Amino acid sequence: METAWYRGYASRCGATCRVARFFGARVEGDERLLVLEDLDAAGFDRRRRRIDRNDRDRCLAWLASFHARFLGVTPEGLWETGTYWHLRTRPDEAEAIEDAELRAAAPRFDLLLENARHRTLVHGDAKEANFCFGSSSVAAVDFQYVGGGCGMKDVAYLLYGRGDSASDQAGSLDTYFAHLRVACEANDIDAAEVEEEWRSLYPIAAADFCRFLAGWAKQHWRTDVEGQRAVAEVLQRLG
Repeated sequence: METAWYRGYASRCGATCRVARFFGARVEGDERLLVLEDLDAAGFDRRRRRIDRNDRDRCLAWLASFHARFLGVTPEGLWETGTYWHLRTRPDEAEAIEDAELRAAAPRFDLLLENARHRTLVHGDAKEANFCFGSSSVAAVDFQYVGGGCGMKDVAYLLYGRGDSASDQAGSLDTYFAHLRVACEANDIDAAEVEEEWRSLYPIAAADFCRFLAGWAKQHWRTDVEGQRAVAEVLQRLG
C-alpha cells in the first residue's frame, strides 16, 4: 500500500502537505525497497514525542491541505477504507468492548462515517511521531494505512487526548477548518458544504476511535473520563 501511495499519489502533494519525494521502488523476493527523499536534509529534521499547540496547529494545517487535495479521489490501489482501527478490520476488539451500549452503537458509527458524502484520502495514522517538523511547517511519513474516508478520522485521531476540555477540542477544530477553507479555495473547491458535514461527523469520528480503544486498550479506556464523556454525549445524541 505504501509503495502504491508513493508511486501513484505522493507527487500530487505540494508544499502545504509535504511528503518525501519518491525516487523508485524495487521488489526482491519478500523484500520491498523504497527510495525516498531525505526529509532531514530537506529541513524537516525535528521530531516530537509530545506536541504543543503550535506544533499541533502545523499538523492540522498539513491534514487540511492533504484532505482538500484529495477530496473526491477514489483510492485505487490503496485501502478502500483508510486507518487501522475501522470496524471491519477490528472485529475482535469490537466484541471485547465491555460497554454494551457502545458495542451496539459501533456499526452505526461506522456507517455514518462510511456514508459521508464528502470523502477524501486519509493518512490513517496521523500521530505526532509520523510528522517531521521544520522551521514553519511539517512533512508526513508512514503511509501504510492511507485510504478512503472522512477527513475527520485523521483529525479525531491526532486530537485524541490533546487538551482536557471541550473548548480545547473546539479551538483545534476551528483551526483545522480555517486551514481547510484556505486549502479548498486554492484547489477551487467550495468548502462550505464540506465543513458543514465534517463538523457534524467529528464527534462520530472521535467516538469511533474511542470504540476501538474500548476493546483494544481496556485498562486505558476505563480511566479515560474525558473520552467516556464524549462518547456518552454522542450516544445520547444518536438516541
